[in-house]
Amino acid sequence: MTGGERRKQILQIASEEFSHGGYYGTSVETIARKAGISQPYVFRIFDTKKGLFISVVENSFNLVVASFDQSADGLTGVDALVAMGDRYRSLVRDRLFLLIQLHGFAASDDPDIRAAVQKGFGRMWKAIQKNSGADDVTVKRFLALGMMLNDMAAMDLWNLDEPWAKACVASLPVESWAG
Repeated sequence: MTGGERRKQILQIASEEFSHGGYYGTSVETIARKAGISQPYVFRIFDTKKGLFISVVENSFNLVVASFDQSADGLTGVDALVAMGDRYRSLVRDRLFLLIQLHGFAASDDPDIRAAVQKGFGRMWKAIQKNSGADDVTVKRFLALGMMLNDMAAMDLWNLDEPWAKACVASLPVESWAG
């Protein structure tokens, strides 16, 4: 494997492991073993466990920003917001992506991780504004709805046969994305 391929492999395995155990409950030894390499080799590439976790979290924010840019390409205003919202809805249905996002927020008591999460969240904010032209209030509403989607996906409400859960996951009107 090339160095780039090995880095990508480690990030994929680390994403899977961190999505289950979070930052504090995941060992680099387990990640290295699953990659078929030594723990020191992981540290040679990522320096520290924290560096590896931050790389995983940054990748998840990169995915959101790229998805927003791609889905809103050629659109503006409400149309861009709806396209980005629909894309985000499909992203959070991916448990691996979702749990990495949630574990990133949960580990934000560490200043370095918090800084990485803040930077990623800021990049999302800027992508939403750039792609839609939305004002700050609309971006806040859009992101609040996104956080609700995170919660709904974490609880797997799409598969819960309860009236309140069905009401939560019912199609949202376009206006809810746009404010």
